[in-house]
Amino acid sequence: MKCFLAKPRGFCAGVERAILMVEKSIKKFGKPVYVRHEIVHNRFVVNNLQKIGAIFVENLSEIPEKSVVIFSAHGVSKDIYEKAKSLQLKVIDATCPIVKSVHRSAIRYANSGCSVILIGHQGHAEIDGTLGQLPVGKMHLISSVEEVQKLPAMEKYVAYLTQTTLSTEETADIISALKKIYPNIQGPKTGNVCYATTNRQSAVRSICKDVDLLLIVGSQNSSNSNRLKELGEERGVKSFLIDSAEDLSKDMFAGVNSVGISSGASAPEYLVLEIIEWLKMHFSIEKIIEEQIVKEVTKFPLPAELEW
Repeated sequence: MKCFLAKPRGFCAGVERAILMVEKSIKKFGKPVYVRHEIVHNRFVVNNLQKIGAIFVENLSEIPEKSVVIFSAHGVSKDIYEKAKSLQLKVIDATCPIVKSVHRSAIRYANSGCSVILIGHQGHAEIDGTLGQLPVGKMHLISSVEEVQKLPAMEKYVAYLTQTTLSTEETADIISALKKIYPNIQGPKTGNVCYATTNRQSAVRSICKDVDLLLIVGSQNSSNSNRLKELGEERGVKSFLIDSAEDLSKDMFAGVNSVGISSGASAPEYLVLEIIEWLKMHFSIEKIIEEQIVKEVTKFPLPAELEW
């Protein structure tokens, strides 16, 4: 069996920064520190941080007053910031800088008089945070081409933004549909899909032509990981989204001569390495081929209070 590894894969700069912020906060402020929502969508990351002193909560009401709270990489609404202030919590904001830029764009468009359309998946933490940058009803959420037709009548000026973890094809189709109705609509040409999401999707496309089966390492609630699995399926490749090697069975590989592996932006690399070891234990691996389409060099700085 041949094994193809997509690269880039795994942690992006925003995820690395968020995890490091939790670790440094625990060292600086002591245990425990509280994290609102999963810092990133991966249970192994969350479990490892819990072991060193992080407590994960969904509601700020679960946090004692004057404690340290870290906001996850997905971002939060303005209301959450105000609630934290009222509880006298010390806020460490680990929102991905790319998500932050989407928040700023939403506010800028609204202040310039635009009706704002947000393309994304309802209920995702990032979408909740972005919607919460404007008053209720001031941003319209859609997730498909069909929903474009159901939008209410807009004022003269219209702008769009997108969730950063969507597939580029999905985003392009929706943007195209919007432009047919609103020829002068404002927004980024290819949406706000981040560089890391785009790179991981391109890397998966690159190996799909060579493999019979695709394994994507990532949690079920990871949006970008789900998109990678869907890319494989769209190309006719049997694809699985798995948490770890524990999810594998020999039956999955019946008739498979070549397997591709990638991982979502919140999945640790050691999970990929464990899968490779599992494959070596159960099959004769002819060769392991790593296909790198681009080298990522982006790094996001930590806030000054944690730079020590």
